[in-house]
Formats: sequence, structure tokens, C-alpha cells
Amino acid sequence: MTALPPRLTRRAEFLRAAARGRKAARPGLVLQALAQPGAPLRVGFTATKKIGGAVVRNRCKRRLRAAIQLAVGEQPMAGYDLVLIARDATATRPWDQLLGDLRGALKQAGVTP
Repeated sequence: MTALPPRLTRRAEFLRAAARGRKAARPGLVLQALAQPGAPLRVGFTATKKIGGAVVRNRCKRRLRAAIQLAVGEQPMAGYDLVLIARDATATRPWDQLLGDLRGALKQAGVTP
């Protein structure tokens, strides 16, 4: 497994990806991808209170972090700011389906071929 890419930390970075990035929705997650040519891959994670309490939100973010770590290990990606947004199904979706959701969203957003 590879190390987790650098994180998006400021609200403005999340808002920029939401406003100008490409979006791809899947049952297990929503992906927002903003091309940043020449920059390293950076990733941000978010989960709103409507999907559950703190325990559920943290579980969702942990699962998304693990999924992106595997995806980056399979195929290096650079030049993107990615925001992964947890959905209701993120916490309970079977692992292979969640990975499939991520791979499909990355492909739809044009991050991977």
C-alpha cells in the first residue's frame, strides 16, 4: 500500500473543487476533481451530519481514505485536487463495491483513463 497523498485542508480549496471541478456521483460516494497541472495529487474528505453521527461520519472518512490509498497505489495520479464526499451508503456498502464506485468515479471525472 502506498502512503496517503497530501490533504486538502482549507475550506477555500474544497469550495474551488466544488465550483470548478468535474463531478461524478456513485451510490457510495461523490467525487469532485479539479485539474491542477504540474501540482501533486491532493485529496480532501468530507461527510455531512445528515449521514449520521460522529462515529458514522468518521467510519465513512476512514473507508474513503483507505479506498483512495488503494486506487493511488494501482495507478499514480498527479495534477488533481480530489474531494471525496461520503453518502448514506458509504459506511455499509460492501468494500469491493465501494472500490468499484471510486474507480468508476475517477474514470468518469477524467482522472484515470
